[in-house]
Amino acid sequence: MNGVSIRGDWVGRKIDRRFPLNAWLGGSGSTGVFLTEIVDDDARVPAEPRKAAIKLIAASPQAEDRLAIWNRTAALSHPHLVRILHNGEAKVDGVSIVYVVTELAEEVLAQIIPERALTPDETREMLRPVLDALAYLHGKEYVHAHLKPSNILVVDNEIKLSSDGLLSTGHLADHGFSNDLHNAPEISSGSVTADADIWSLGITLVEALTQQLPIWDAAADDEAQVPGSLPKPFAEIVRECLHTDPARRCTLKDVQEMLDRKPEPAVQPETEPIVHTPKHPHGLAERATASKIPLVPLIVGLVLLIAIMIGLQMRSHKTQSAPVQTETTHQAPPAEPESPSSQPQSNATTKAEVLNRAMPDVSRGASNTIHGTVGVSVRITVDETGAVTNAELVSRGPSAYFARLALESARNWKFKPAQKNGRLIASTWMLHYEFRRGGTDVKPAQVAP
Repeated sequence: MNGVSIRGDWVGRKIDRRFPLNAWLGGSGSTGVFLTEIVDDDARVPAEPRKAAIKLIAASPQAEDRLAIWNRTAALSHPHLVRILHNGEAKVDGVSIVYVVTELAEEVLAQIIPERALTPDETREMLRPVLDALAYLHGKEYVHAHLKPSNILVVDNEIKLSSDGLLSTGHLADHGFSNDLHNAPEISSGSVTADADIWSLGITLVEALTQQLPIWDAAADDEAQVPGSLPKPFAEIVRECLHTDPARRCTLKDVQEMLDRKPEPAVQPETEPIVHTPKHPHGLAERATASKIPLVPLIVGLVLLIAIMIGLQMRSHKTQSAPVQTETTHQAPPAEPESPSSQPQSNATTKAEVLNRAMPDVSRGASNTIHGTVGVSVRITVDETGAVTNAELVSRGPSAYFARLALESARNWKFKPAQKNGRLIASTWMLHYEFRRGGTDVKPAQVAP
């Protein structure tokens, strides 16, 4: 680099006369990221400016190389890859820079991990879109090359990978790759391949689940030490990702298979079979066994004797009760219950009522990560019995973790069913969850019928 620094006091400047530097988001040395806004030039009707992020890099041979990659990768499109909206060259206060404008992240994994580790369920939710995005990039002959928590983002409620640092497969690593443990061992001395992303994935999983990096001694050239506290299947996935030899690392397909593998049923210890000897009145089984008398004929005889005695008792009871039966035949038959169709009908429709609110169980660690309010909306269908038969997210909010909690909670609500013309009917509700650091509130609203 040429020693020029990107500074936070550039706020208020405008790049290419169209991208204002509205706020400093972070950076160091020759790189800086600002909040900006863009207007959709292709819209037929003028739209309100929308927020975006703009990264500035001081001009240098490496920066020019980066600009060339941005020009190529701007055409990439994947639901779990941050979109490049614009890129180019400009000057700020006489300093030559290259810049790239991308979608703005609402949440960054690197901001969550210092507060709390991810749960296994959260890690699954994070990992699946990451695997999809990496598979797409590798299929296009690109390597992410910078996979770590600071580059796993939430944009419009979707988990996405950053896209401004991609490299072509086989690209020679430059001095921009530091000794960051997220970078694969081979990067410092060779070209970048898809295997490097697998190593970075393993490091990121350990960090997300434990808030710590694994231990690896580069000088000793040993395998990285995988924490024994990692739950299944992540312990196996991490071990297969963190081989120092790239050829021994698993593939993305292998990771997906390990993630989808059903846990093996627990093996029950072998025990002697338990034989239950039926117990009979008066210890017949014991006496029969002791005297070597065959048990089956004895039981058959006993059953026949009991049947004869019951038959005699029923016959005697029938004879004694005959006069009573004769008298009751002259009584009027009991009135038939009035059928629903004969009852007066009401045309009124009554709404369903909430009988039981199943509130989400938010851990203290998760609550401490909330700043303000996390809103999630769930639409549920309630059947004629008052049970929830379907639940779907309408608004996920900024966190997949809290969206999952809201969805699980909504499925367990109970209702007094709605009625129409005297008949029980199904209904539809919206449950609006508001997660705050001090607690959770839910506002139910019936929307149909």
